[in-house]
Amino acid sequence: MKSVLRRVLIPVVAVLAGLLPGVVAVEQASALTKMTHSQATAIFSAAGITWSSSGNCSDWNNSTCTSFTNINDSTVYGVRTLRQSSGCAIRITGGTETGHASGTYSHRNGYKVDVAITTCVTNYVHNNFTRIADRGDGYPQWRSGAGNIYANEGNHWDITYYNCGGC
Repeated sequence: MKSVLRRVLIPVVAVLAGLLPGVVAVEQASALTKMTHSQATAIFSAAGITWSSSGNCSDWNNSTCTSFTNINDSTVYGVRTLRQSSGCAIRITGGTETGHASGTYSHRNGYKVDVAITTCVTNYVHNNFTRIADRGDGYPQWRSGAGNIYANEGNHWDITYYNCGGC
């Protein structure tokens, strides 16, 4: 009886604790934590993720800046997961700054980032995610296994992170 319990109980506890190789615990977007610009950039820098803006700034209220003020932690960790999983260079070109479309799952509400299109990122998305129906504005979309949505807007990937994708 003890050995049966050990064979069943220990793996279950390990899965719940995320200790088994290949087992991923996914944080859902319902438990949101907002980050400051500094917190997000520290995580991005540590992961080798870069960012740029046409205005060379990070003012949340300036549409030519790239800001991460009030970004969801699941979005930050989602970008980090993309970087780690793909092995691609990631450059963020849009964050939570004003000037993006509104809505619940918007840039301003911390769910989205824009990422520069590169061959590496595009190949990763096409080869690892599922092509789904075009967005209402006609842009093609892919859904990751975690449920995050990658829309190719021609000059960047518009990514909606509902969760961190296995961080």
